[in-house]
Order: sequence, then C-alpha cells, then structure tokens
Amino acid sequence: MTDKENEITYEKLKRRCPRLGSEVSFAYCLTGGADEKPCWKIFDCWWEIFDVTAYLKTRLSPETFEALKARASAPPENKLTSIIEIAQQAKKAKNK
Repeated sequence: MTDKENEITYEKLKRRCPRLGSEVSFAYCLTGGADEKPCWKIFDCWWEIFDVTAYLKTRLSPETFEALKARASAPPENKLTSIIEIAQQAKKAKNK
C-alpha cells in the first residue's frame, strides 16, 4: 500500500472523541485543534489503532510536531477554558 493510500485509509477511520462526545474521523482530528491544526489529544486517541506518532512526524514540520507534542504533554487547562474551546470547535465543525 502506498503512503497516499495509507493516508486515505487513516483519514477515514472513526472513533468516539472524548472531548466532543461523538464519533469523529481521524481527518477531523488532523484539523480539529486550535487554528485548524491537529487536536492536542490526537496521540491519546489514536495510539492503539495505528502509529500516529510516526504518521504525524512524516506529515508535519518538525516545529509543528514538537509544538503538538508539547501541548499534548502540558498540564490540562482549567475546565471553563476547555469547555469554551470545545464549544468553538463544535461550532466550526457544524459550519463545515
């Protein structure tokens, strides 16, 4: 299978999002974060299904990848900030 075929296959995968509470595709996770970048929970959500770290390393710039890893390992935001961010993401997803 070519890299392009793998990418298409991965992007079609779906799972329940622990942040939004509904089913989302991996493609959404790639753009569902702040500024349409990958969601910071992408590593936690997809590591059991495929090697998401290797996938992202080959598709993101080193700077973007390191920023995403740093965000993923940072202490959680307070609940109110998290709720507002989730609401904004859901609104963007609805408008797409």
